[in-house]
Amino acid sequence: MRIIGGERKGHRLVEWHAAGIRPLRDRVRAALFDILGELVRDAEFLDLFAGTGAVGLEALSRGARRATFVDSSGKAIRIIRANLKKLGYGKRAEVIRDDALEAIRKLWRRGRRFDLIFMGAPYSQGLTQEALKLLAHYNLLREGGVLVAEIHKSETLAPRYGDLVQIQDRDYGDSRLVFYEFVVRESSA
Repeated sequence: MRIIGGERKGHRLVEWHAAGIRPLRDRVRAALFDILGELVRDAEFLDLFAGTGAVGLEALSRGARRATFVDSSGKAIRIIRANLKKLGYGKRAEVIRDDALEAIRKLWRRGRRFDLIFMGAPYSQGLTQEALKLLAHYNLLREGGVLVAEIHKSETLAPRYGDLVQIQDRDYGDSRLVFYEFVVRESSA
């Protein structure tokens, strides 16, 4: 696995095979960042259910100001930290070892907001839906921000979670990327 774009393009990432992690394939990651385009530059990026951290690392390589990585696995956290050190991104990153759903609450209590959020939860466990409900409730995404959920192509997500409105979805092999935008509802006067 390697960084596929930006200033660290071509840099190999620390081996992850023995950790039991399902990283986002290079082809899908390339498509994701092609779609996000210039939204990544100077963004506050949250990589939720981060696994190897490849998505957040890719965001940093492509100009994200800062990335926050959340995963509950000690092995994943060690891999993320090793990759941050290897790529020289330690000062632009925060690594949190915690249950992703609890981390959402903690980030909200700390007043954190993000321009881009990526979630790569384990497939078919209902975690993506629960995380979307919490993210909508705690409002971690800035207005105009984009959230991307990676799910198995057989799964479906609601078109709306609070102020998170689905704007598109794309299939790539067994994976589906579902894009949500934070849209503030107009209050009735």
